Amino acid sequence: METIYEDKDIKVLNKPAGINADDIEGRIHRLDKDTSGVLLTAKTPESLAFFQDLFKTRQVKKIYIALLVGNLKQDSGTIETLLGRSPGDRRKQKVFLANEPGAEGKRMAQSRYRVLKKFQNYDLVEIELLTGRKHQIRAQFSNLGHPVAGDKLYGFKGQSAPEGLKRQFLHAKSVEIRIPDGSIKTFEASLPEELKEVLNKIT
Repeated sequence: METIYEDKDIKVLNKPAGINADDIEGRIHRLDKDTSGVLLTAKTPESLAFFQDLFKTRQVKKIYIALLVGNLKQDSGTIETLLGRSPGDRRKQKVFLANEPGAEGKRMAQSRYRVLKKFQNYDLVEIELLTGRKHQIRAQFSNLGHPVAGDKLYGFKGQSAPEGLKRQFLHAKSVEIRIPDGSIKTFEASLPEELKEVLNKIT
């Protein structure tokens, strides 16, 4: 696994898809198994507490790249929903409306997106997570009718996938965070070759 940055407090990894982030020692936040990109790990218990507090208090800027099925109506926008575990499938998160039965106690999830490139049947988008809920991007865009390409859990029955795509097209592009010495750092991981190849084949 490639190391993007390391000092006495933090080690930043470029996690490939297929690796379970829960198995990585000192991880500060989570990335789904089939999502690639920037993953922060702490090197001491003190730095773990420091960084987790920044995530908890939303002092971290996280940018993702996703390929969505279909074309969004608007080229940019903010999605604000309640999110909680799906009663029908415990592996999934479900979007709840404020006055819907079962919405009590569900957590607010906010995502800001902009379309980077439009294809015939797909949109390549950049998404900033304003909150960090489990499966937030996957659940919210599936609820809009535009699931992440290749997503087997949130995708629709019979949904087409781009040629050569072997997993969900979701990549943690960058994380901007303050480190213990007080400086602000931005850690970036470029799109993996496998995903670049997929884009090259789409018309």
